[in-house]
Amino acid sequence: MKAAHLLILALSGFLAATIAMAVWMWNSMGATQISGHGWAALTAGVAISLLVGGGLMALVFISSRRGYDDGVR
Repeated sequence: MKAAHLLILALSGFLAATIAMAVWMWNSMGATQISGHGWAALTAGVAISLLVGGGLMALVFISSRRGYDDGVR
């Protein structure tokens, strides 16, 4: 239980540091503008990445539950 709390604390620290670094970098760019096409590309890239990641995780769970990985060992 103690190890789980330490893991959560460490991961929370990494998340906070990542967010702080992203905010610092965003603010250090100054008055940089992103066009509508840039926002569309950013949104599409994030959405596609999430869909691909979710799809791959679904395949991992399906493969594990149906026993497709058992023969490999």
